[in-house]
Amino acid sequence: MDVRKAYLDFFKSKGHEVVPSAALVPNDDSLLFTNAGMVPFKDIFTGKVPRPTPPIRTSCQTCIRAGGKHNDLDNVGYTARHHTFFEMLGNFSFGEYFKKEAISYAWEFITEVLKLPKDRLYVTVHESDDEAYEIWQTHIDKERIYKFGDKDNFWAMGETGPCGPCSEIFYDQGSEKFHSDEDYMGGDGDRFLEIWNLVFMQFEKDEKGNVSKLPKPSIDTGMGLERVVAIKEGVFSNFDSSLFMPIIKKIESLVGVKYEYDKGASYRVIADHIRSTVFLLAQGTNFDKEGRGYVLRRILRRAVRHGYLLGLKEPFMYKLVDIVCEVMGSHYSYLNDKKEFVKELIKLEEERFYTTIASGIELFNEELKNTKDIFSGEVAFKLYDTYGFPLDLTADMLRESNLKVDEAKFDELMKEQKLRSKASWKGSGDKAKTEGDFKNLLEKFGKNNFVGYEKIECEAKILAILDENFKIIDELKNGENGWIMLDNTPFYATSGGQCGDKGTISKSEVLKTEKFFDLNLSFVKAAENFKTNQIIKAVVGYEREMIKRNHSATHLLHAALRKVLGDHISQAGSSVEASRLRFDFTHPKAMSFEEIKEVENLVNFEILKAIPAKTEILELSEAKKSGAIALFGEKYASKVRVLSFGDFSKELCGGTHVKNSSEIGAFLITKESGVSAGVRRIEAICSKEVINYTNHLRDELETINSELKSNEPLIAIDKLKNEIKELKNELKKTSNNKELEIHNINGVSVIVSKFDGDIKTKIDELKNRYEKVVVLLENIKDDKITLCAGVKNAPIKAGDLVKQTALIVGGNGGGRDDFATAGGKDISKSKEALKFGLKYIKEKLS
Repeated sequence: MDVRKAYLDFFKSKGHEVVPSAALVPNDDSLLFTNAGMVPFKDIFTGKVPRPTPPIRTSCQTCIRAGGKHNDLDNVGYTARHHTFFEMLGNFSFGEYFKKEAISYAWEFITEVLKLPKDRLYVTVHESDDEAYEIWQTHIDKERIYKFGDKDNFWAMGETGPCGPCSEIFYDQGSEKFHSDEDYMGGDGDRFLEIWNLVFMQFEKDEKGNVSKLPKPSIDTGMGLERVVAIKEGVFSNFDSSLFMPIIKKIESLVGVKYEYDKGASYRVIADHIRSTVFLLAQGTNFDKEGRGYVLRRILRRAVRHGYLLGLKEPFMYKLVDIVCEVMGSHYSYLNDKKEFVKELIKLEEERFYTTIASGIELFNEELKNTKDIFSGEVAFKLYDTYGFPLDLTADMLRESNLKVDEAKFDELMKEQKLRSKASWKGSGDKAKTEGDFKNLLEKFGKNNFVGYEKIECEAKILAILDENFKIIDELKNGENGWIMLDNTPFYATSGGQCGDKGTISKSEVLKTEKFFDLNLSFVKAAENFKTNQIIKAVVGYEREMIKRNHSATHLLHAALRKVLGDHISQAGSSVEASRLRFDFTHPKAMSFEEIKEVENLVNFEILKAIPAKTEILELSEAKKSGAIALFGEKYASKVRVLSFGDFSKELCGGTHVKNSSEIGAFLITKESGVSAGVRRIEAICSKEVINYTNHLRDELETINSELKSNEPLIAIDKLKNEIKELKNELKKTSNNKELEIHNINGVSVIVSKFDGDIKTKIDELKNRYEKVVVLLENIKDDKITLCAGVKNAPIKAGDLVKQTALIVGGNGGGRDDFATAGGKDISKSKEALKFGLKYIKEKLS
């Protein structure tokens, strides 16, 4: 049974609009990931925007809980239900229906569509919710309805905002399998499994804790797909269901050992984490050192560590991508589109981590030498935090030596890290924007009309004025700053990577134009008094012309990148300004000079072809079928604007553009760089900026010619390089001939010194010069220390000498008894290392 389809079809038959799953990265700075089905509707529930038509929705929302407030990461693999990635089925009413209908729909779907046996179903309600208690008695026996308090049956969006009692539906998995002391309704056992939560949002809590009734109570429900599928298939763990077992079977084939539930935590971790990894990468999140990218990296590395425990000593996660796409791709088609690209990114990240694992083992072995009873908690935490070693892996490695780790210190450091992590993710939303009077404007006027595609100046009426804190005011006085909402505005608001327009309203300067909940507002520095309903003249600034050229150039650039590098290329961000453009795109490695040149030439060729820009307004589904490129996670209206430049480029875009590609003039890439793992960035310029840039380069070339006193700079530079090479060779000879201080210790010549020349050659020379000699030379270059030792006819081993000395500078090394080398990183202790080396030699020779 396709539970997803059955659920969505059922609620569609009840008049709900089916909406696709929103992106895992929400358009909400207060959240790390989309962690519940209601997240895409948060602004409707909180009243920031008016309710939609129809005011009822249903969805199957992909969610991730692996950071921030909701973090199940450490439990995954060790329980039957915890996941980092899961799917939440939900139906929502924004003031349309309430408890009676929500309960009726839930009961009908569970008993008539899913056909779950009624004698296995139980319900909980809030102890004060007599209304829900009475409604449920029309569907289920009174003995199967339980009342609980706030802890179990009251839901709140946060410290303030909408809240209300909830009703949960439980499924009895049977006493034959679950019979612990906690396996009762309300206990912590797994026998009674919660499958659906119906939240009755009927109150609003203010900052003082006061609760008042909402004018339009709403419904927010959530049913876990993984749990329901497991129940329908008659298994007692989500991981034993058809959503996970194909992945676990593939892991079995890689490991070569059959999966057993009691010993299979690592299999479950890998099966869960590969789903999160594939979905996040396919949706455009990439491995990074911080934020969401860091969480993604941690998820993958945790899975790789568990693979390491299973004996997988080389990249393997990328080999699981195909099976994830096979299981999930029919419902989420973009997984198949991005499959090869995702595999490449995962493999590269795995290769990086396997290098780190080796470094971690080296650190472990060094600490092990100094451990007598308890292995350092600080080192164990460093292995976890820096090298990705879980505590259980460190503990397992210590068992061979019958040692234990200082878990108390490890836990202390872990708590400190969690506090830092929690503090670092507080959300960065602008409070003024979220508390502005936008809802009032939307309810009174709706969206204002953008006329900037056709006009760059027009007469317009001021519909509303807001102060700098986004509160509605009657008048904006001369000398004040504020936001103006026009009925018809030619000013483009910042969106889609394009910066907002500047210009003038009457005599006043428009400093910027931005969009708030679909409202187009211009920020004005008033040089006169403005009142609502006033008729004004709005004029877009000269910057628009250059912005249009740069924006159209990004479309041509996107198309050229796909032709040169492949169809896996997709936009990962952009910035279009008057003087430059920036385009981020998914690609696993740096572009070569030849690739950059080919892309640049392709774009310029399309500019020279003078292709007319074609704009169409199409249904979203029709636009996608036509081959127009859309950004993943972007919210599009039912009708969209499609921009084409012949057969070369076709994209969904609401920005402003040139009428013909020739208007762009010329295109020049100024820089290609990395943004994060799997994301590259191109910076480029167009039109007059290309002329300015070329003139600047020409001026620089003239300066170079003048300095070199030559009109052929490459020949002159080559000559200089040869001269520098000769000077270096002379300097090297001088360094090698430098006389070093010699100590005579019991008839052995001892030389311990810094040396800037060729160390090996110098040591060979000294060994040839003296019958009995011990040499230790130190060279510092690029913040690294090189130590070399040579011994001839003396009771010292060169390998032992450099190895012991290198520890002083945080390094290691070794070699033969007569010659050895070592390296180190701590140059601040270079003098200390030489003193130690001399002392070591004296002790050995004495």
